[in-house]
Amino acid sequence: MTGTQARPRLRAWMVLTVLAVAVLVFAAMSVKVVSTEEVAAAEQGDFDPVDYAAERYDEIAAYVEDNAVELPGLVTQLEGGADEAELGNTSGASSAFAFPVTVTGVAGAATPPVLPVTVDGMPEGTVVQIQIGPALNGTALRDVSGTVSFNEFTNQLEYQQVATELNNRVREEVLADFDAAAAAGKTVTVTGAFLRVNPQLVSVVPVSIEVQQ
Repeated sequence: MTGTQARPRLRAWMVLTVLAVAVLVFAAMSVKVVSTEEVAAAEQGDFDPVDYAAERYDEIAAYVEDNAVELPGLVTQLEGGADEAELGNTSGASSAFAFPVTVTGVAGAATPPVLPVTVDGMPEGTVVQIQIGPALNGTALRDVSGTVSFNEFTNQLEYQQVATELNNRVREEVLADFDAAAAAGKTVTVTGAFLRVNPQLVSVVPVSIEVQQ
């Protein structure tokens, strides 16, 4: 009798063990391993800053071309106390203003990421430089038209990524064929945008560069 009763208890234990193993195997098969990039993409939804910049760049560049003012006159006005809000745009109350400008001057020796330019008529002590990469800094292009609003985006990261990708478009479309070394000593005309962070430094992100031969 004792041997007959032991076998059913053993079979029940084995069945429970098999079921437990099956559950664990199924759970393991149901787990999806995702990359860091996939997690980041999921957190940001469907937003792609590269696509956004590609869609908006031509419009912003056209705005700069159409609204650019001569740099010496603009800076002189600003130093004289002109209202920045009447001449440029900003991304927020505590942020610097961006301005569309055109400037003609003599290019110096390039020291990437900038090309110094000597410009007649600038207030004494004001340095003018053109951003030539490889890295372009700032949010001048994003902010200059006043049409790219933070409210369009989920968070500050997306907003900053747009600024970066617009700068990347400049690198690809304006600077890819620009020979900064060959421009040294020549007269250049540059149209672009600058962010007035330091009143004595004008650092222009170009949407067009012409070198007089």
